[in-house]
Amino acid sequence: MDTDALSTDDLRIAMDDDGLVVRATIDRPDQRNAMNEAVIGGLVDALDAADDADARVFVIRGAGGTFCSGGDLAAMPIGEGAQAYRENFSGLARLLKRMESASVVTVAAVEGYCLAGGCGLAAACEFVVADPGAEFGTPEVRVGLFPAQAMAPITRAVGEKQALKLMFTGERIDAAEAREVGLVTTVAEEGAFDETLDDTVAAVAKNSPVMLSMGKEAYYAQRDMGYGEALDYLKEVIALLALSEDTEEGIDAFLTDREPEWRGR
Repeated sequence: MDTDALSTDDLRIAMDDDGLVVRATIDRPDQRNAMNEAVIGGLVDALDAADDADARVFVIRGAGGTFCSGGDLAAMPIGEGAQAYRENFSGLARLLKRMESASVVTVAAVEGYCLAGGCGLAAACEFVVADPGAEFGTPEVRVGLFPAQAMAPITRAVGEKQALKLMFTGERIDAAEAREVGLVTTVAEEGAFDETLDDTVAAVAKNSPVMLSMGKEAYYAQRDMGYGEALDYLKEVIALLALSEDTEEGIDAFLTDREPEWRGR
């Protein structure tokens, strides 16, 4: 994976030495890491490359102690008509869809502001690790915009009434409350953000890549199924997974009291 080729002035891409974790850092601190076309397109390209490289975890973070303040309002095509707006807003939808279809497990590392489309970006990740000082919200309602695209991941993470309150008031909530309503997986202790993030990433990355990929795909596939339909589908998933070499290796490693050596098949 050529991380130098994937990196730009607005987005830095790095891979851990073991090749299991890709780290994407939005690098626009002067704009509170607002997403522009380069950031969104770069994240999509990096997800593609991470899957091709057989990475297991994809971490999204912001530079300078801020996660992401949403879309870049300065780049909006004011006065250029409906089609220009459709094209401008389509990038985030494309990114959120790609995050769901990616084989890698996505982790949002949230410090500082996590607002508007940035809140949607975090909510779309499978894991959200937050610094205790992080702030979450959709303040774009105060300039007459509704968080329409962010609504899809937010309402799937947060209870309906709390999601509606967030999206219609524009209020900001802290990391502890965000965890209470289901928007955050883990809130780090004060001063232990990086350690907590690394522990979370390591806990995921050590697992079978076959299990991670199939498990993620199965989760999203069954989410909108009826209960019986989901059970019928999932019994086929676990049967297929049990046939993998990784599962055989994992069971043998457990029975012989050793660490498994994953083969990725």
